[in-house]
Amino acid sequence: MFWIIATLVLLIVALTVFLFRTEDLSYLDKETYSVRETSPGPENQKVLERIRDMGKAGKGLRGKARLNSMREHMESLSDGLEFESEFRHCTSPNGEWVIAPGADTRRRVLYIHGGAWAAGSPRSHRAITDRLSHVANAAVFAVDYRLMPEHRFMDGVRDCRIAYTWVTENGPDGMSEATFVMVAGDSAGGSHTLGLLAWIRDSGLRQADCAVAMSPSTDLTLTAPSNRNNIATDAMLGPIFGGLSKIPLPVIWWATLAAFRISPTSPVASPLRGNLANLPPTLIQASDSEMLLDNARRYATKAKNQGSRVDLHTWSGMVHVWQIFTPVLPAAEEAFADIEAFIREIESCKSRPEEVQT
Repeated sequence: MFWIIATLVLLIVALTVFLFRTEDLSYLDKETYSVRETSPGPENQKVLERIRDMGKAGKGLRGKARLNSMREHMESLSDGLEFESEFRHCTSPNGEWVIAPGADTRRRVLYIHGGAWAAGSPRSHRAITDRLSHVANAAVFAVDYRLMPEHRFMDGVRDCRIAYTWVTENGPDGMSEATFVMVAGDSAGGSHTLGLLAWIRDSGLRQADCAVAMSPSTDLTLTAPSNRNNIATDAMLGPIFGGLSKIPLPVIWWATLAAFRISPTSPVASPLRGNLANLPPTLIQASDSEMLLDNARRYATKAKNQGSRVDLHTWSGMVHVWQIFTPVLPAAEEAFADIEAFIREIESCKSRPEEVQT
């Protein structure tokens, strides 16, 4: 019996090593990035209270009931806000157009919402898409991609790919070629955003002019230090995912494979693990207190090492995807001003092709 058990253990270990071959990326942690200091105010407390309320609503619930609770609270994130933008529902592909007054509909943004690939929608993220339409002077298409667990992870990936191809050739008023295209997303949607850029490059399609990723997930292997070190300071993700720190990583990898039906080492699920050369200029925003901080740092460093432009701007003490709490949080407004400045700089550079970009 002992030898049978020992053989099984060795077989599982060997299979784990084979299936989840991971490159040690700790060398990327040597790069340092500046942090924008922010002063906590009463607005921050309001946001924290709202996050705690979301956690209390799901307390004691399990499985689908807990997921539904999280979905309901995410859907309410933009409730009570006044928007100037027009919202147009779309069914093929699924999503909605968000059009600020006077926005140039030949300029387009594909927005991919967050929610751990299992929650969120175009409605839940209207606070973000409304502001993006204004700062980018563009029509924003928020794709309503298929969510887990009702659908496979790759179903959502395919929805984003179809939406991107469609947006480059179609606007709110019908077929027309885009003059400017940006891809943006937050958290899980940030992961889809970065993975999409690599797919566009490899497919030989018209690449986006630029991209923005807010607090993106870039590596599902969870080997980055902040995945554990920032559990206590991450008010959003810490209470939900902090318990994973007590589980051995190989067990998490197997669980991820079972749930996502794709290896956590795949570049589709973990953009950091792929080829990051020849990608469009990308702005990443993150908080120094969130669990995904080092996901952003590692991606930015590796991309720059491979010749792509990635600007990482970090704020101090902000909650995960604090941009969604605009206009309550002053730092959220700062983030959108930062995005607007980034877009203007990219377009200014494109208008001067004689200059060499670095």
